[in-house]
Amino acid sequence: MIDPMTLITYVAIVLGFVFIPGPATLLTVARASSSGTRVGIATGAGIAAGDLIHTILAIIGISAIIAASAVLFSIVKYLGAAYLVYLGVRAILEKAPLDPTSGALPVTAAKAFRQAVLAEVLNPKTALFFLAFLPQFVRPGNGSVAGQLAVLGVVFVLLGLLSTVVFALGAGSLGNFLRRNPTVLKWQGKFVGGVYCALGARLAFQER
Repeated sequence: MIDPMTLITYVAIVLGFVFIPGPATLLTVARASSSGTRVGIATGAGIAAGDLIHTILAIIGISAIIAASAVLFSIVKYLGAAYLVYLGVRAILEKAPLDPTSGALPVTAAKAFRQAVLAEVLNPKTALFFLAFLPQFVRPGNGSVAGQLAVLGVVFVLLGLLSTVVFALGAGSLGNFLRRNPTVLKWQGKFVGGVYCALGARLAFQER
């Protein structure tokens, strides 16, 4: 069992981390502003699900294997980068609805969720983060190490989901207003696509 002081310290650090705009925030804001609050929240939920998978991978040791192998790390990294660029190019080439009042959305919530899960799982930097960050708050004397890692991972996932929901609500409201403008409607796909392509390029050129 994690002692209360360690847990409070951990929560404070994670809150500061998840509310600093990063790749997860950019993905969520891009989706929410172009496709609505529901799609933005679905994106955030997908990222949270991906982080939960990374927690499991860290507990069972798969993340450590990826971290130790330069080849495996590079394979996962380039797959993740290629997938983000693919999503970006598709969004850029997608035609916007001609009628701003038609309510047509470039992507559904379910599709946004699946894309976010895959994009997050294929980010080896996230795997390394969980592998390096979570163990700092584990105390062997407090019981099962795997149990403590699981609790820390779930807390991180929930706080991360909270932050993406907050950003999605804000971006979704702004997006609803902006999408009434035909010019914004025309360029929103290119904005989302640009964000995805930029994140893909960032991932591809990052070192371990």
